[in-house]
Amino acid sequence: MAPQRRTLTLEVLNEMRQRAKSTNDPATQLEYAKALIEAAVTFGNDDPDPKRQKKNKEALFLEGLKIIKRLATTGMGIGKPAYPDAQFFLANCYGNGSLGLQIDHDKAFNLYIQASKQNHPAATYRTAVCYEIGAGTKRDHSRAVLFYRKAASLGDTAGMYKLGMVILKGLLGQQSNPREAITWLKRAAANADEDNPHALHELGLCFEKAAIPTVIPDEAYSRELFTQAAGFGYAPSQFKLGHCYEYGALTCPVDPRRSIAWYTRAAEQGDAESELGLSGWYLTGAEGVLKQSDTEAYLWARKAADKGLARAEYAVGYYSEVCLPFSIYSFLSIFIFPCMCMRCQWKRTVYP
Repeated sequence: MAPQRRTLTLEVLNEMRQRAKSTNDPATQLEYAKALIEAAVTFGNDDPDPKRQKKNKEALFLEGLKIIKRLATTGMGIGKPAYPDAQFFLANCYGNGSLGLQIDHDKAFNLYIQASKQNHPAATYRTAVCYEIGAGTKRDHSRAVLFYRKAASLGDTAGMYKLGMVILKGLLGQQSNPREAITWLKRAAANADEDNPHALHELGLCFEKAAIPTVIPDEAYSRELFTQAAGFGYAPSQFKLGHCYEYGALTCPVDPRRSIAWYTRAAEQGDAESELGLSGWYLTGAEGVLKQSDTEAYLWARKAADKGLARAEYAVGYYSEVCLPFSIYSFLSIFIFPCMCMRCQWKRTVYP
């Protein structure tokens, strides 16, 4: 676990300045430069003189930006290579227009590829993305795959995931190779975190049913993968678990409480399918867990419809136009939730 960074204060900034002056270590220099930029935002906000406040903030910001540009272009002096972490950081700034820089995809691409030459994993992945979409360079899918493969080989989690998906689905002019694709997806899944949960979910889909050559379905393993991704906050996996606990799929028991909990976590992130799932639960209610509410059923369906989910749009539109004398329960249970009978049958079994 990385050491927790101290709160930035004037004293801490001065300590960092002294360390930066006493060493040629580029990592220390870059850390100090980032601290200067943070200080430009957080320091001096209570200064009663607005002109002085602006001048001091600009001085901190420009000093930090100057150090970053130096590290990204000339490194620590003649004969020293540019620092790839600084190149990657500055490239991101040019790519998204942060630090007051104008968006410049050409400069961003050049910095990414320079950092990639020094085997910077994340910069190599970004170089591949640039080639894939034509940002700062001519679109070139063959080179995109080369850089995705290099990023994956360097251990970049996003690169391993992307390469796996490209090979699995035969994208970017590549032949589909499920065996190799699963290998890369498993490597990415082994390094999954909150920023990179995608491989877990895709692997879960691969092992869910017999749809991919060379892959033997394993529902328990699939459920485990979805659970890991859901734990990282990945909404599609949270929806998947909500569905599984609703209908007893992938070795999950039918469990309204868990189903509603997973749907809720995904819906809080704006997942339309989960919002419609909650609509279904409010439609019937769950004894001891969720009180039935036509109003909530309609409102959650409306939220999903506002995001363009076709089934939700149909539900809300039809009800609004035709079903005023027709209960929400009757309409949705017949047209939108055809598996409602399964839930009702289960409820009759559990609650005779």
